[in-house]
Amino acid sequence: MTAQALAGALADECRRAVFAAIVLGARDVPAVVARTGLPARDAAVAVRRLTDAGVLADDGGLRVDAERLREFARAGAAAPAAPAANPRETILRTFLRDGALTRLPAQRGRRRVLLEHITEHTFEPGRRYPEREVDDVLRRWCEGGEADHVTLRRYLIDDMLLTREQGVYWRTGP
Repeated sequence: MTAQALAGALADECRRAVFAAIVLGARDVPAVVARTGLPARDAAVAVRRLTDAGVLADDGGLRVDAERLREFARAGAAAPAAPAANPRETILRTFLRDGALTRLPAQRGRRRVLLEHITEHTFEPGRRYPEREVDDVLRRWCEGGEADHVTLRRYLIDDMLLTREQGVYWRTGP
């Protein structure tokens, strides 16, 4: 079962009430009816759907299948994130975490997208930066990741996003 299927199983108000009643100790349909006030037929249908979905187990009494829920949670955590709306967003989501660079992509096109993003969010057009300031800013982008600020600076210059002359840098790219 996927996280989406689990959410679907619990999306219905009646099934949520039945689930809650079982979590709170109801072990059969009459106990669920007593706790929820639902008609017996609605409660029985909800129990069957939750059991079919793998949320409940019936081994002599209804219970939440906690082990199965843990499996769903682990499978959901291992699943890749939903694709971004465009390739640029996918690249940024892959190589940036909490505003920091995790690593530099080996593929030039992806690296260029990332370098343009860093340039746009770091350097003002027309402003001149001393090397020490450039290094300090780029170090923050590299904190906790595999890339280092010197490599990042070199790529920015090689891709002509920054220009360097006598220890002074300025933005030249988009």
